[in-house]
Amino acid sequence: MKHEQIDGTPAALVELARLLGVDTSFCGWDGVERPIESRTLRGVLTALGVAAGTGVEIESSLAEQRLAPWRRLLPPSVVIREGSEFELPVHARQGSATSVWIIAEDGARFEVPQHGDAGETRDVDGRPVSRLAFTIPTGLPLGWHTLHADDDGRTGEAVLVVTPARLRTPWLAAGRRDWGLMAQLYSVRSSRSWGIGDFADLGDLAAISGSQYGAGFVLVNPLHASEPAPPVEPSPYLPSSRRFFHPLYIRVEDVAEYAYLPAEARSVVEALAARQHPANLNVDRLDRDSAYAAKLTALEAIHEVPRSPARAQQFDTFRAEQGQGLSDFALWCALSERFPVDAAEWSIEPRGPQGPFAAAHRDGLAGRVEFHSWLQWLCDQQLETAQRAATDAGMSIGIMHDLAVGVQTTGSDAWTLRDVLAQGMTVGAPPDMFNQQGQNWSQPPWHPGRLAESGYAAYRDMLRSILRHAGGLRIDHILGLFRLWWIPAGGGPGEGTYVHYDHEALIGILALEAQRADAIVIGEDLGVFQPWVRDYLAERGIFGTSILWFERDNGVPVPPEHYRQQCLTSVNTHDLPPTAGYLAGDHVTLRESLGLLGRPVAEEREADRAEQATMFAAVRERGLLPTTEDGPALPVQQTVEALYAYTALTPSLLLGVALVDAVGERRTQNQPGTTDEYPNWRIPLAGPDLDLVLIEDLPANPRFAALVRAITP
Repeated sequence: MKHEQIDGTPAALVELARLLGVDTSFCGWDGVERPIESRTLRGVLTALGVAAGTGVEIESSLAEQRLAPWRRLLPPSVVIREGSEFELPVHARQGSATSVWIIAEDGARFEVPQHGDAGETRDVDGRPVSRLAFTIPTGLPLGWHTLHADDDGRTGEAVLVVTPARLRTPWLAAGRRDWGLMAQLYSVRSSRSWGIGDFADLGDLAAISGSQYGAGFVLVNPLHASEPAPPVEPSPYLPSSRRFFHPLYIRVEDVAEYAYLPAEARSVVEALAARQHPANLNVDRLDRDSAYAAKLTALEAIHEVPRSPARAQQFDTFRAEQGQGLSDFALWCALSERFPVDAAEWSIEPRGPQGPFAAAHRDGLAGRVEFHSWLQWLCDQQLETAQRAATDAGMSIGIMHDLAVGVQTTGSDAWTLRDVLAQGMTVGAPPDMFNQQGQNWSQPPWHPGRLAESGYAAYRDMLRSILRHAGGLRIDHILGLFRLWWIPAGGGPGEGTYVHYDHEALIGILALEAQRADAIVIGEDLGVFQPWVRDYLAERGIFGTSILWFERDNGVPVPPEHYRQQCLTSVNTHDLPPTAGYLAGDHVTLRESLGLLGRPVAEEREADRAEQATMFAAVRERGLLPTTEDGPALPVQQTVEALYAYTALTPSLLLGVALVDAVGERRTQNQPGTTDEYPNWRIPLAGPDLDLVLIEDLPANPRFAALVRAITP
């Protein structure tokens, strides 16, 4: 067979890569098409479990990949849209009597009729196999069903998921516009916090913004689980697990058993709280480790208090509902307390919760497993309370969670979900105009084939957990559900390639789980993407994201009426400074101090001023700024309000108001391209002069009220 060769890469290797959804070239931010090196393709294929080291291996793998579907009676899993007729390929032994049927979630049985005679036939391991076409009926209910097939005694089954053609929720049906706060929860504290914003603070933030200011939602940073004990990773976008939550956010005093602590234990907990409360007044840096250590000590004491029969039953029910996933996560937490991340025990094969390392310690750590399961139950209860506070305050959506792109390579998910993650790979982004070296996010990617083989169970369970007490979900880098930039271990960010996923399955399952939770979904669809992706997401009822500073056409700000309706539109994002800081050029000053500029600082400042000037001109044209004054010369707050008023002129159904802008904060929360060079994710909420801002201050905050007036009728 003749293969196409690309820039010296073996032609058969190119064909094998394409067959497995691995790009052999990519178009950079500058529009130039660049070939992917052979060593990168071989590394990615190896991570996919496909031998590609030699020419003989490549030809053998090609033959095996072409034959693989013929070896299976049914596909590994099938994801379809409701109301659509689907032709199911079944590979049966030639001449056999083959039947196919579906058992739905509720136990109902549906026969799947064969469509026409046998099609193509191939020799598979010395036996003729025919491809048969069966038609899955259009009237199946939404949900997770099971396909069954029988080929004269040879049986097979596969997961069948029927997803919404388009996400539908009560809020979407109403077609109303809502605005909401965007906040980094850990930075938003009250006088009752332990130095870090918590779930109770989230409920109070929702209650104030909903009942007093008319907000429809609060979008918070990812609340995913981190390490089980200090020190913990400060970035909420580099979690240990995306399915479970961070006990750092538990409000200790709200745990029911706290009221029944013995006097001596209660005194200890109260002393811990007293030592942490002064940290609420610190406007310089957040100290997660101190807060978490104190909370864990207090929670261990509360855990010793016997639960009432009703509470015990609720906990047992929670553990049963969460199943093996919770048990494995809690086991990882217990093991991590005992064995450092670099301990030799973690390397025992096969790794993961089914391996000998886990088996040797599961019984002995049963008490700690129960404790860490209990912490997740508390997180679940307090998140439920926060969402109830939001809806009771009149919010139409309530709490909106954020889903990070991936997880740590040494975290819980990397261990418990090892079978559906690609080993030896991390994800990131290719070089672009902002990061000329590219980015490595140090997160292992989903293995597309194994994820399908598993029936997408881990992906489904993760979504269900996050959506359990949520009215909305933001997906960070939603383009990762279409393709991800894989980087082989030891390679630089520029030495990767894109690997494609079954987006029809991943987006469909996302829509199904969100619809079942009555939640809306917002995709962060910024950056380099294929133009059709936005149209596809809109077709499926997934909202996009627009940031004022990024919405330009050939350098000119996009008129507000040209913004998307199905979109969350805001002035800024957590990777930019608060608007007051952006107007002052703080981002240029910071990047210069960190050596992150790609050109002289004078050029950078001039370009920044020019960009802002074009935006001010567009805002003036709408009568939102005086026509005789330059934007930066105006009071900062007036300019911030005008920019938000500009977003209110768009047809976007969701408007986001950054809490930092509502109180006048200037400091950057996160500077991309840095780790410890800048205190990312450790900046507490403060006002323009570093004056302390607590949740109790928000009801009477004049800046907050003025900014809300700027975007509401």
